[in-house]
Amino acid sequence: MNFDAAIFDMDGVITKTAVVHSSAWKRTFDEYLLLRKSRHGETFREFTPADYLAYVDGRPRYNGVDYFLKSRGIEIPYGDPTDEPGKETVCGLGNRKNEFFRRVLGEEGAEVYPSTIQRVRELRQRGVNVAVATSSKNCVAVLDGAGIADLFDARIDGLVSAELGLQGKPEPDIFITACGRLGARPARAMIVEDAVSGIQAAVKGHFGLVLGIARENNGHELLRNGADIVVGDLSEISIEQIDCWFTKHGNTEHDHRTRAQETI
Repeated sequence: MNFDAAIFDMDGVITKTAVVHSSAWKRTFDEYLLLRKSRHGETFREFTPADYLAYVDGRPRYNGVDYFLKSRGIEIPYGDPTDEPGKETVCGLGNRKNEFFRRVLGEEGAEVYPSTIQRVRELRQRGVNVAVATSSKNCVAVLDGAGIADLFDARIDGLVSAELGLQGKPEPDIFITACGRLGARPARAMIVEDAVSGIQAAVKGHFGLVLGIARENNGHELLRNGADIVVGDLSEISIEQIDCWFTKHGNTEHDHRTRAQETI
């Protein structure tokens, strides 16, 4: 193989939990925005799927809260990660969202994308090391719930990021750390992402291939932010095609925006 490592985002790439996150964010923010309407007479504008993609998708939880609220001109105290769920702080609202998410996860479990699991198994069979890198602090619970934790040679999640002081997406810290734990150079590794913030992080890290998955009909947005190839699902691209990319384009440390981009 012409590459050594593959690093996958979790929500929306490995597991079908992105929709659960989106629903939990909507419930949290709509609840809070309605509270502000009753308290301060502010106009209520619901949290939309476009808001999810633009402000919170792929980002660390508290960063997502802060980023979205500022987009609405709202600034509240940051608080502390130990804040009670729902407290009027960035951390309190983030904890409220996590409460909703874990409730649904406990009731329904985590479904996987079969095509992603198939590609992960194929990569491992061919000697390519595989990691999961996600902003989620629920990574272990999600992977264990789906029965796939043993498929990954390394895991960098929100908990590990907090321990190591890593910056969240769109900074490349989690991807670079995962790559290091796999013993690979970024130029010899690919990133698989569905979020704009994750694509931006992979580009900043100068990875050999940035593969975007457009689950939300956002392929052009992923390409515009630096994805080398965009697919709707990993069933649309083979390991041979990925290896061919590295033969033609990989193993260099240059900016991805200079490359020809493709939608498969």
